[in-house]
This record gives sequence, structure tokens and C-alpha cells, in this order.
Amino acid sequence: MTGMRTDGRDLVAARRRWLAALLVAAGMLMSPWSAGTALAQSLDALRASGVVGERFDGLLVARQGNAPQGVINEVNAKRSRIYADRASQQGVSPDQVGRVYARQIMQQAPAGTWFLDEAGGWRQK
Repeated sequence: MTGMRTDGRDLVAARRRWLAALLVAAGMLMSPWSAGTALAQSLDALRASGVVGERFDGLLVARQGNAPQGVINEVNAKRSRIYADRASQQGVSPDQVGRVYARQIMQQAPAGTWFLDEAGGWRQK
């Protein structure tokens, strides 16, 4: 193991890369909110209007006071269940899984979708 750090950072980085690759390789790129066409269409419309946005951790968040909290709660509950299931299967935290999904959500989201980064800054796709 010449040239490898022994502080565990290599292992953590390797595990994250492995998790991301596994999610892709296993065909888990389907939208974690795909509970049905109506919800997906509603979500796309809400994101396009800027009423809701996507967070860095793979969850949906209200951007405006008139955001339908029921839809946000439903989407986040479904996503959280998926993240927890995947995390238990892979031996990682749900947060790690959510962050992997967040990158996929960002890639697949329609133009105009707002994204909240960890520092609290918003940017639009």
C-alpha cells in the first residue's frame, strides 16, 4: 500500500465513488419522485414556475410562500424512503445517497429549475 494515506480519507472517497457508480450501474437513475405521471407533471410545473426548488441533499424545498407544502411533503417522504432503502443496502448514510440523487436530479431537471447549494445560495439551471 505504498503511497496511500492511512487516515481513512481514501477509503471514504473510494466508498463515495463506488456508491455513485453502483447507483448508475444498477439503473437507479429513475426519478426518485416518480410516483405517477400527475405528480411528476405537477412537480415539473412547480419547478418551472420557481415556486419550489431542489436542495443539495436531494430533497425538494419551497422557494415562495405560496408553495404547496402537501406536494413538497409527499415528494420528500418518497425520496427519503428511497434514500433510506438504498443506504441500508449499501451500508452508507441516507444523506450520502440523497447527495448522489441530487446530482442526478440536477441533470434531469427541466431548464429553469432552481437549486439550493449547501451555503444557502440559489442558482437556476
